Amino acid sequence: MTSLNHRTVDVLRGNHAELLKNWAADLETASQAALKPGELQQQMTEFLRLFIRGLEAGTPGSVASSERDEMRHFLEKLSHAWAVKGVDSQQTAGFIFSLKRPVMVLLQREFTDEPMFFVEQLWAVSEFIDTLAMHTIRTFQKSREAVIKRQQEELLELSTPVVKLWDGILALPMIGTLDSQRTQVVMESLLQRIVDTGSQIAIIDITGVPTVDTLVAQHLLKTVTAIRLMGADCIISGVRPQIAQTIVHLGLDLQGIVTKANLADALALALSRTGLTVNKVS
Repeated sequence: MTSLNHRTVDVLRGNHAELLKNWAADLETASQAALKPGELQQQMTEFLRLFIRGLEAGTPGSVASSERDEMRHFLEKLSHAWAVKGVDSQQTAGFIFSLKRPVMVLLQREFTDEPMFFVEQLWAVSEFIDTLAMHTIRTFQKSREAVIKRQQEELLELSTPVVKLWDGILALPMIGTLDSQRTQVVMESLLQRIVDTGSQIAIIDITGVPTVDTLVAQHLLKTVTAIRLMGADCIISGVRPQIAQTIVHLGLDLQGIVTKANLADALALALSRTGLTVNKVS
């Protein structure tokens, strides 16, 4: 890696205000919509301060060095904050890369009579900026993946609500594809609600499930088995003609499981099993 001369650091430090002004002029403003007024300027000022301090530590190298701990923590905090606010990775990396042009213009002016020295120093500073940008992108990706994972878990929980229809009767409306991960969430949510409410009957409504194949049927059977082990009974509603034909063609064995065409019929059956009836008011 090209050696960094102390003269270069002195030039950057001595022209801090000019460098910050030119950087702000070159920086894309698309990310400012997600930031509070003045927040971007504050982050630029802090980054530039840490950037120059990082160069003072000697020849630019890994951002993981102890001399650059403050810089590393700042970039990680910045990447996480921008990822949460919805700023994309291109804008996050552009925040770092956009510093190159102001630095080049400044060094070119100061070392105009030393072209070889200028090229060497520009290369050294550019390498350091690249290192910081790559660390920022890696941190951003990890933060974004963490956000996506948390959102998926929250959506999964929201898509499997356990509803109390009546005393002793629970319903779980299923919407979308039923896979192994979702089956596990369904089991945990439904079994916990059975324990909490002391319900005797659970209705699983699959009206919103687009297709039922062998795998989906196996997941349903596992859920029904778990419910029965808890001492409750299970009714599957929402079995449409297309689903009924699919089950027959696949040769799936649903014997011993009560199924109904719609949730209303399932509720009526559940009420009758608990000794209740619904009558019209005359």
